[in-house]
Amino acid sequence: MASATTMTTSPPFTLDAGTAFCLAVAFSLMPTAQALAGIALPKNISRTYYYLFLWHAYDFLTHFIIEGSFLYHTFFSYIDLPIPTSDYPHPASRGGHVGPYLYGDANRRYGPIYSQAPMARLWQEYAKADRRWGGADLTVMSLELLTVGLEGPAAVYVCYLIPRVLKSSGALKAKYQTRLWFVAVLIATGELYGGWMTFAPEWLSGNAALAGDDPVYLWLYLVFFNVLWVFIPLWVLYVAYGEFSAAFTSQAVASKKTT
Repeated sequence: MASATTMTTSPPFTLDAGTAFCLAVAFSLMPTAQALAGIALPKNISRTYYYLFLWHAYDFLTHFIIEGSFLYHTFFSYIDLPIPTSDYPHPASRGGHVGPYLYGDANRRYGPIYSQAPMARLWQEYAKADRRWGGADLTVMSLELLTVGLEGPAAVYVCYLIPRVLKSSGALKAKYQTRLWFVAVLIATGELYGGWMTFAPEWLSGNAALAGDDPVYLWLYLVFFNVLWVFIPLWVLYVAYGEFSAAFTSQAVASKKTT
């Protein structure tokens, strides 16, 4: 996602113990989602519903565990800068980051880079590819508040509905299916919009915060870990379109038979 105009540079990728921990956390979520699917779903489930459950389980685990930790550190991990004097001007006039600041406090900096906690270390690693995630970028925080606070619980609800769709029949099954696909479409649309609002400002600004000079940062951190939230939501919308089309077609046929 970074181009030749990328302005940010980072130290070369190094697979030390801290980095290995971060990658282990990131890659452990899909096996965890598969374990949840094995517990919650019947054995004769269709591939569509299985993958739908798997994706939304992975989705809420990512939002709650990883992105939830980002929000925690952007609100509660910080350092205080020296109080400005006539010889030591206000931070906004010293160069570097110039507001807006969280809570309007220019003498305090928030973000994962100011913590030694394990999950803060994960965001410090990802910030090597996109420095906005090391601090308290207010646009990113605003998106993550919606993602963690709304999309995460909504993904849990989808996982709750899928077994009920499979075990129900008649009007009850129709009720669960309606809720399932309505919420799934809302989540998929939100994921696509969130991804656009995360990266579009960078593309328009010449990728000022992105570092693509190292192939690991570019292809693993920026591309792989983000395109999942493009192609799979598009797949969800595609399948949902088929469900809606089938429902309306069935309704039209039934209506024609009664006239």
